[in-house]
Amino acid sequence: MERSTRESLVSEFLLRGFSSQPELQGFLFPLFLTMYVLNVLGNGTIIFVIRSDMQLLQSPMYYFLSQLAIADLCSTSTVVPKMLENLLSQKKTISYHGCIIQICFYGYFVNLDNFLLAAMAYDRYVAICYPLSYLALMSHKNCLQLATACWTLPLLDALLYTVLMARVEFCDPGEIPHFFCDIYPMLDISCSDTSLIELLLMTEGSVDILGPFVLILISYIFIFYAIMKIPSATGKRKAFSTCGSHLSVVVLFIGTLSWVYLKPHSRNLKLQDIVATVMYGMVTPMLNPFIYSLRNSEMKAAMRRIIRQYFH
Repeated sequence: MERSTRESLVSEFLLRGFSSQPELQGFLFPLFLTMYVLNVLGNGTIIFVIRSDMQLLQSPMYYFLSQLAIADLCSTSTVVPKMLENLLSQKKTISYHGCIIQICFYGYFVNLDNFLLAAMAYDRYVAICYPLSYLALMSHKNCLQLATACWTLPLLDALLYTVLMARVEFCDPGEIPHFFCDIYPMLDISCSDTSLIELLLMTEGSVDILGPFVLILISYIFIFYAIMKIPSATGKRKAFSTCGSHLSVVVLFIGTLSWVYLKPHSRNLKLQDIVATVMYGMVTPMLNPFIYSLRNSEMKAAMRRIIRQYFH
C-alpha cells in the first residue's frame, strides 16, 4: 500500500468499553455523570478558593494542591464527556484525530498527577523533618522550580508517545475494547510494528509510575521515623493527620494505575482492568477535594473570608 497516512486505513474508532453489557448503560450514565459533576464542582472550588486567598496560595502545600486539582479536572475532562456521549449514543465512535489527542492529553495529565503527588510528599517531608528550615527549603522560587519540573517532564513523555502513536497504522474495523483511547488497547488493534512503543512502555513508562512512587515511599519512611520520635501522643496524631490524606490518595491512585500499566499485558481487556481505570481516572479525582481540603479547617476559613469579601 503506497499511501502511508493512517486515515487511508481507518478514520474513526469504535469504543466497545461498555457495549458488551447494554443493560448497564442506563445505570452507568447517571453514575458517571454524577461523579464528573462532583469532580468539576469539588476541584473547581479548590482552584477558586486557593487562587483567591493569598494566605493559602503562599502555602506550598496548597500551592501544589491547586495544581493537582487542575490536573484532575483536565484529565477527567479529556475522557469523560466523550464517554458520556457514547453511553447515550448508538454509534459509539471517536475520530482518529480525536483519539490521538485523547492519548496525548490524558497521558499527560495522569502523569502530571503522579509527579505532583511526589512533590506534595516532598513538601510534607520537609515540613515534618526540617520544620525550622521549611520556609527556606520551600521558598516561592524553589516551589516554582519544582512545579515547572512536574509540568515539563510529563509533557515530554506525552509528546513522545503521541508522535509514536501517530505513526502506527490501524486497520478496519478499528474496534477499541475500552471506553476511551488508551495506549495498550490501541496497540492491540494495530496492523504495524509496535515493538518500540511496547518497549518504551515497559521501561520508560514504568519509570514514570515507579519513579515518583519511590520518591514518595522514601519521603514517608523519613516522615514516619521523625513522627515516632515525637514524645507526645497529641503531636504524633497531628503529624499523622497532615500526611494521612495524602497517603490515602497515593495508595488509591498509584495502586490502580500500576495494576493497569505494570502488570503483564494481555490482549483481552478484563472487567477488573476497566474498574481499575475508573478508580484512578474518575474516582480518585472526584475524592481528592473531599480527602484533602473540603473538610480542612484552613480551607473552611478561606471560604469564609472569600464569602465575606464577595457578599458583604
